[in-house]
Amino acid sequence: MKVAVHERLQAVGAAAWGALHARSRLRSPFTTWTWQAEWVRVFAQGRRLEVWRVEDGGEPIALLPLHEAERSGWQMLGGADVSDYLDLVAVAGREEEAWAALLGARAASAAPWTLHAVPAASPTVTAMPALAGAFGLAASVDVEERCPVLALPATWEDYLQSLDGKQRHELNRKMRRVAREAPDARPVAVATRADVEARLGDFLDLHRRSRTGKARFMDARMESFFRAVCPALADAGMARIWFLDAPAGPLASFITLEWDGTVGLYNSGFHPDHAALSPGLVLLGHLVRDAIARGKRRFDFLRGEERYKYDFGPSPEDVCRVSIAPAGAPRA
Repeated sequence: MKVAVHERLQAVGAAAWGALHARSRLRSPFTTWTWQAEWVRVFAQGRRLEVWRVEDGGEPIALLPLHEAERSGWQMLGGADVSDYLDLVAVAGREEEAWAALLGARAASAAPWTLHAVPAASPTVTAMPALAGAFGLAASVDVEERCPVLALPATWEDYLQSLDGKQRHELNRKMRRVAREAPDARPVAVATRADVEARLGDFLDLHRRSRTGKARFMDARMESFFRAVCPALADAGMARIWFLDAPAGPLASFITLEWDGTVGLYNSGFHPDHAALSPGLVLLGHLVRDAIARGKRRFDFLRGEERYKYDFGPSPEDVCRVSIAPAGAPRA
């Protein structure tokens, strides 16, 4: 095994990154070249980067992209504030040997590594404590957040029957109310680069109207990031923007991300003047129905355990923070 460290993403390149991502266990949009490179462009200007590459016989088998945080060593690129899942980008099944090579190469370093947003089922979580000890390092794993995830049945009718009586009644009631009081409202999805570019402004407007906190979140830098990644991911079949459109303008909107039979609910917005109609919840029902119709296996509500998500019947899955440092060092 050979380990090299690069100071720029371009030392790896989009093609090599994409080829490795396609062979990895977690093939989500958050670990794609597009997402990572745009995150660096928007949020990591001036920060030191270390892109650790593991090769076996000249073949890349893993990438660990890190940036230097202000007071806590090194963290994975992507940012836990915008990326719901992050991890080592490695050939599926070779994660543990890749981690062994990385830990051996960094063993003498005193700087801690903090890996945010790692799925609990990842070898980065399950194998790291034992692996780290073999190299004089200590690894700790903490549950950082949870993602409510819905296993999708074969039909919409089966899904409705899986809900408890109250959940089913409330969903049907809200959908009937919109049909009665806003009969011209229709769910619409845009999925091409051109259409996403054309309607992203509508999403951003609804997002900022929804709550004061969302307006603060969607500042100029964040908008620049969204305007770069959403059309590019749509071009790769990994992003859509949904609207509950009405003649007077959209009532609600969601950005969804897609990978490996999964639809992920990434971000949302709704018009507060129509809050009484629960347009977001009604549109969300249409999203679940569409995912089932397209044969998707999972509907992932992504990080955050807001109550409305659990009204759709998902189960929580842990997302972890993995911290790696020399044995005996204080935890970050």
